[in-house]
Amino acid sequence: MQQSYPRTISAPRRFPWLTAVLALVFVGLLLAPSLRNLSFNVWLGAIATGLAFGFVAMGVYLSFRVLDFPDLTIDGSLPLGAALAATLITAGVSPVVTLPVAFAGGALAGIVTALIATRLQIHSLLASILVTTGLLSVNLRIMGRSNTPLLNTDTIFTPLAAPFKNWLEALGGEAAAKMSGNLLAILVFTLLILAVKWTLDWFMRTEVGLAMRATGDSPQMIRALGANTEYMIVLGMAVSNGLVGLSGALIAQYQGFADVNMGLGLIIAGLAAVILGETLFRPTHFHTATTAVIVGMIFYRVAIAAALTVRVPLPGGGHFAIDAQDVKLATALLVFVALWLTHVQKRRA
Repeated sequence: MQQSYPRTISAPRRFPWLTAVLALVFVGLLLAPSLRNLSFNVWLGAIATGLAFGFVAMGVYLSFRVLDFPDLTIDGSLPLGAALAATLITAGVSPVVTLPVAFAGGALAGIVTALIATRLQIHSLLASILVTTGLLSVNLRIMGRSNTPLLNTDTIFTPLAAPFKNWLEALGGEAAAKMSGNLLAILVFTLLILAVKWTLDWFMRTEVGLAMRATGDSPQMIRALGANTEYMIVLGMAVSNGLVGLSGALIAQYQGFADVNMGLGLIIAGLAAVILGETLFRPTHFHTATTAVIVGMIFYRVAIAAALTVRVPLPGGGHFAIDAQDVKLATALLVFVALWLTHVQKRRA
């Protein structure tokens, strides 16, 4: 009879983590001279942009992680929200009113994608590509051109801009007043994203929200319990793309323009935020996951801002710099590496 031996449990390897830490320290020392020259206002602008894109991160997490529905519609629903907001504002509509309209526009795009996928049994990726392609023409129809500026129009920041700037100037002088735009945007975006996050967290604890989460985890089980999985997918996609449309309206008012191409490659940025948030915080509940992906998006935008301004010295006396056209490639490589590391960790577990 063959004798069996207890399985030996090996200690986890620490060398890869040590290598990663040493690599980060080396990169930090290499980029330190350039990072010291960055304006503090640049960091504030990156944080404000990250908060505005935080709605995108929550939408991507809802579709990819909760519903397990690969969705590229957000590349079109974000400029749709921006186009609706820009067109309504230039027509004299209150900027506050444009926010729910942009949410509704994005939600409608998500509903169309979900219906094509569920009713016509077309793969979710193909369905979302079809809707995104169609939204390019829809956005051009809404704006009448490819770009709509909002520099001389009222936005959600206009009523608070002058009092906030005067308060900062009285508090910290002219230097603080120069940062009033980004600081005000951070304040407004923080309040909005906390309100939306709390509402979404509450909704996911309701009976409908729990059924939606179960649809992504085990559709066969939830169908056996009598729930309509198609309805849950449609509802989830509406909320997901509604959040992205809301983000488009906020970004258009913050940046001062709406463009039909502003959503190009947005899905990669959303995935980067989700992966960064999950890697850094390893959330175990939905409410911690939404916080993690928002923080992940802020980290991502800060990293992009830093990468665009640093200059790495080369041995020959020149400098290597990342230009704006390199951002998409760098983001794709970041997501690839993160996914590969996640796969390696799962194999070792």
